[in-house]
Amino acid sequence: MMQTQTLRKYEKLKEILSGYGSVAVAFSGGVDSTFLLRAAHDVLGENVIAVTARSCSFPERELNEATAFCAAYGIRHFITDSEELDIEGFAQNPRNRCYLCKSELFTKIGDIARREGIACVAEGSNTDDEGDYRPGLLAVSEQGVKSPLREAGLAKDDIRALSRELGLATWDKQSFACLSSRFVYGETISEKKLRMVDRAEQFLLDFGFTQVRVRVHGEEGEQARIEILPAEFPKLMENEIRETVYSRFSEIGFTYISLDLQGYRTGSMNETISVERM
Repeated sequence: MMQTQTLRKYEKLKEILSGYGSVAVAFSGGVDSTFLLRAAHDVLGENVIAVTARSCSFPERELNEATAFCAAYGIRHFITDSEELDIEGFAQNPRNRCYLCKSELFTKIGDIARREGIACVAEGSNTDDEGDYRPGLLAVSEQGVKSPLREAGLAKDDIRALSRELGLATWDKQSFACLSSRFVYGETISEKKLRMVDRAEQFLLDFGFTQVRVRVHGEEGEQARIEILPAEFPKLMENEIRETVYSRFSEIGFTYISLDLQGYRTGSMNETISVERM
């Protein structure tokens, strides 16, 4: 049964969305933005649009899922090209990389919103995002982008529970973050290395692993550090599967392939930096 507190947060979210009048949702097709878009559409109907950014750091499978969702609900969907590697300084992977990306993205979404007569822009961060280093949230604040899930006090578990109640297929979808988050700060991001990560993660997902990250170390992208759920370690360690994964990763271009014994977790590349120093 849905917890009363979660339902109260959901009601608060709907009140917040109603107050917007109209909204452009930054839509990646992930758990959070899908729930936000569905809630906004339920409340505001045709006064909602979705905007998805297309780039080499955004897997095609995610773009296809976002497009299919909007088509199924009859939501106006805009796809804007936002190639992060073209942003000055982004490819060098500075610690404020996400800020550079979000600044450009929200500028483009804001332009679309104004053109379409939409009152505001909203994004899907939740309260769990407040505990990690999230430079992209500075861009949210600077550009006046709304964060209704955070404002309503919704955490990831709340969003998954409500998504399940609403019948959204994304309720148990694996968490996803921009492929650029797989690289060590200060090591160059390139289209080639992004494609390597995309192919490697897709291979693991196709193999049946439920939550994956392939973190890349080395300027040439020669080292792959696999993060999967600890419960799935035994599966990867089966000789046939281990050898198949090693062979496929080698074909993709990795020289050294390792398993992170701590397992999957969000923001593991932030573990070597101090938020206080930002």
